[in-house]
Amino acid sequence: MADRARLAVRVHVPEEPAAAGPPVLLLHGFAADGQRDWVRTGMVAALTAAGRRAVVADLPGHGDSPAPVTSAQAGAGAIAAALVGAMDAVDRGPFDVVGYSLGARIAWELPAAAPGRVRRAVLGGLSPVDPFAALDVEAVRQAAAGGPMPADPLSAMIAGMVLAHGDRAAGLVTCVEGLRATPFEPGPWRGQEPPVFVAGREDVVTAGIERIVGLVAGASLVTVPGDHLQALAGPGLLEVVAKTLVH
Repeated sequence: MADRARLAVRVHVPEEPAAAGPPVLLLHGFAADGQRDWVRTGMVAALTAAGRRAVVADLPGHGDSPAPVTSAQAGAGAIAAALVGAMDAVDRGPFDVVGYSLGARIAWELPAAAPGRVRRAVLGGLSPVDPFAALDVEAVRQAAAGGPMPADPLSAMIAGMVLAHGDRAAGLVTCVEGLRATPFEPGPWRGQEPPVFVAGREDVVTAGIERIVGLVAGASLVTVPGDHLQALAGPGLLEVVAKTLVH
């Protein structure tokens, strides 16, 4: 593990390195980490078995990455810039990206942050409506500091996710504040190839994802079994990544 651009990054290499393609950057969801979303699900093992380097980054305030000091450090653009710095330390050439949930939302920023370098992308569990836009950040902050839970269900859900991380809760609230200040407003996709979107059939988070898919000429949508968490952990996402990135 190394601290690249203030992000904790693990680079998993094949046992027998082969010229099988560029590295693959893996981006986890909110209140998760790279170990949980990508190592335990078998994604890293599948990529390295196919001869690919898997670059697993913990987003700010998550996993082994330090918490952002200011909300500006946790804005979507700032996180994307930090990730490009992390990739620079691995390989300055093109790379593929797999993002899930928040990771998919951050992945959308990467082609603009690294012009010409993002080759293929698989974006799973992406919400077409920014989940932080309607959040009562101050109520979440008060809950994280030991106060009452927020009254509205969305803020209460996020507060519960934050509180599950104990002494890291305050840092996650700063992340939420930064992400809320940079809402998801998808512009043109500037990657080398159109992305492949993946959504669980029972995943309410991705309801309406067809609108986002329709913004990118040539993009495709693959539905897999399960809800938001089941779609991440099930074999469907692995199969899509293998078909899209491994030839």
